[in-house]
Amino acid sequence: MYSYEDRIRAVTLYIKLGKRTVATIRQLGYPTKNALKGWHRKHEQGHDLQVGYGRLWQKYSDEQKQAAVAHYLSHDRCIAGTIKALGYPCRDTFRAWIEELHPEVRNHVVGKAAGVPHSPERKQAAVIALCTRQISAQAIAQKLAVSRPTLYQWKNQLLGRKAPASMKPPNDSGSAPDETQLTDLQQQVDLLQRNIRRLQLEHDLLKKANELLKKSLGVAPQLLSNREKTLLVDALKHTYALSELFAELDLARSSYFYHCTRLRSPDKYADARVAITDVFQSNHRCYGYRRMRAALGRRHLHISEKVVQRLMKQECLVVTANRKRRYKSYLGEISPAPENIINRDFQAETPNEKWLTDITEFQIPAGKVYLSPMIDCFDGLVVSWTIGTRPDADLVKTMLDAAIETVATSENRPVIHSDRGAHYRWPGWLSRVQNAKLIRSMSRKGCSPDNAACEGFFGRLKTELFYPRSWQDITIDQFIQIVDSYIRWYNEKRIKISLGSLSPLEFRESLGFTQ
Repeated sequence: MYSYEDRIRAVTLYIKLGKRTVATIRQLGYPTKNALKGWHRKHEQGHDLQVGYGRLWQKYSDEQKQAAVAHYLSHDRCIAGTIKALGYPCRDTFRAWIEELHPEVRNHVVGKAAGVPHSPERKQAAVIALCTRQISAQAIAQKLAVSRPTLYQWKNQLLGRKAPASMKPPNDSGSAPDETQLTDLQQQVDLLQRNIRRLQLEHDLLKKANELLKKSLGVAPQLLSNREKTLLVDALKHTYALSELFAELDLARSSYFYHCTRLRSPDKYADARVAITDVFQSNHRCYGYRRMRAALGRRHLHISEKVVQRLMKQECLVVTANRKRRYKSYLGEISPAPENIINRDFQAETPNEKWLTDITEFQIPAGKVYLSPMIDCFDGLVVSWTIGTRPDADLVKTMLDAAIETVATSENRPVIHSDRGAHYRWPGWLSRVQNAKLIRSMSRKGCSPDNAACEGFFGRLKTELFYPRSWQDITIDQFIQIVDSYIRWYNEKRIKISLGSLSPLEFRESLGFTQ
């Protein structure tokens, strides 16, 4: 049922949206088409809606009500028997009829005031009397001045729900329980209480492992490291005894105190943690532990890769994983294409031997931005690049002119490889390539792995810069400046393990090449 406010809100929005049913339901999430039209029709007829949903008919007549109550009074006042004999109504309705027609026959429940505590000894004696009873449970409850459900509730608390309510041995002569039977019952109660405490301890250990160690709730505490077990013991030692915790976690007492001392001692990697955080934040949060170790080496801080990996994990410095995207490719042909000279061989012996180019798109809330770079296969250096808001011929023309200027004084004429897009087949592109005496090479149609090195640069750029951030309040001009700054950092500072932990420009300088 929907409230009056919900129905009025739906009818108002329905009229506001030009009586479009689907649009109204999509925005509100309710109701059905027929219900919405019915509310609108009633609103037009009466200029309002009824406040509530009243009963439109009476399910049972007065004669049926009188007959049911009369049968109840004449048959030992049994509700279940009356419903079984007549076939109607339900218990709640029948009790309402009895309250309405004969309020004097209503059962009155007499109980004690809430908040009166019962001692554990009293509860234990009551449960023992219940389990070894020679009289009914109701008589035992009256003798103890409690209700019968309370008596069974005490039994469930001490013995559990699966324990039988009567433990009287078969063929009992009716004599009172002897001291041996009472001792056995007491032992059973103690055993069940120990089991309950052990289960509660297991529950608390799993809960603390999830809160403190970020482990799943199904982890086996015995498989944790001694350091992690020590953290769990420290968290629960005010609730449970140390001996209980050591036994449950299979932790030696000496190991616990050893790790307590280690945890309280100063962290010898405190400076390394600060340096790792600084390197990670200042390099677009994209350095894994290998490049992180190389960057720390530049700061004369030498630690092993495993330690770097562990410290990054403890500081929650995680590189954002790439999002999976559906593969798309254009399969058309608009003109003859040159041969695939590169043939997936992206290795080059010298700079300006093999160039790769392509266009990638960035979609931010402010609009779309396109990047067209020229990548050198020798060391991955971005030779030239242009960033714009339209993937037109000017975007690639400007990039190509800037790349040609870098080899104007050189005798090397690189192979320039691209996909089969229209940008690389228009006359302006072909004339520039021909005048600069560059050699054209193209991928096969719809086969992006033929230009995998350039696609890899796009993947690294988006994984390290684009995907981890929110661009909600960034304008297009600001975004272009950010991408341009990243590419300059990529060329000048970003460490590549394959280049000996140097950036592309540093690698060329180490070999004596000048840009």
